[in-house]
Amino acid sequence: MSEPLIRLRGLTKVYGRGQAAFQALKGVDLDIEAGEFVAIMGPSGSGKSTAMNLLGCLDVPTTGAYLFNGLPVQRLDRDQRARLRRKYLGFVFQGFNLLARTSAQENVELPLLYRGESAAARRAQARETLAAVGLAGWEHHTPAELSGGQQQRVAIARAIVTRPQVLLADEPTGNLDSQRGREIMELLTRLNVEQGITVIMVTHEADMAAFARRVVRFVDGRIESDRPQSPQAITPAAAARPAAVTGAA
Repeated sequence: MSEPLIRLRGLTKVYGRGQAAFQALKGVDLDIEAGEFVAIMGPSGSGKSTAMNLLGCLDVPTTGAYLFNGLPVQRLDRDQRARLRRKYLGFVFQGFNLLARTSAQENVELPLLYRGESAAARRAQARETLAAVGLAGWEHHTPAELSGGQQQRVAIARAIVTRPQVLLADEPTGNLDSQRGREIMELLTRLNVEQGITVIMVTHEADMAAFARRVVRFVDGRIESDRPQSPQAITPAAAARPAAVTGAA
């Protein structure tokens, strides 16, 4: 049997020292296979955001092991973790984190610029990826000229333009209304199903977690439950026309 894409064993994370020390994670064991769509849930302070930071190589565990494709991430230095992030991971945040005075296309090109891609290659890949998330024709609009749903689509395009193995989404619908939130979840579902991208999403919204095929719930720094589920179906129109989502989203 092949190794899982992600394996956590006995993972702990402690912030501070002495009497001020706070143990955010208390020995977490978790396996995630390639191609899964996992929702991570839990109350505030449960450890779910800490776990996401460790999975994204944005922080390091205090003790325990994190294996990514068999590679012991906890042994990597800062530069090695940065290279792993650039090559294998994409990030989507609640606040979009787009450059305000920069066009949608230029925002999506940014990760390719860091990789040293040529200007022509960056433009072509950015346009293709924006079309894949339903934003063909919106390449030259700035974030101020886009709705919240459109801005999150740009953020997703930026996250996947490098073709990552894993997409880490932290409350990706938190700033959107329910309709736009559903459209973003349908987009993440299509990326998972059609492109095989492993999606790991932190959310406090049960209706958004319903799109995942597995729900892991954290409580007090430990995994309380880990259950598969039948995911929410995407709308027939969205399934039939993955790149033809209206720009009004």
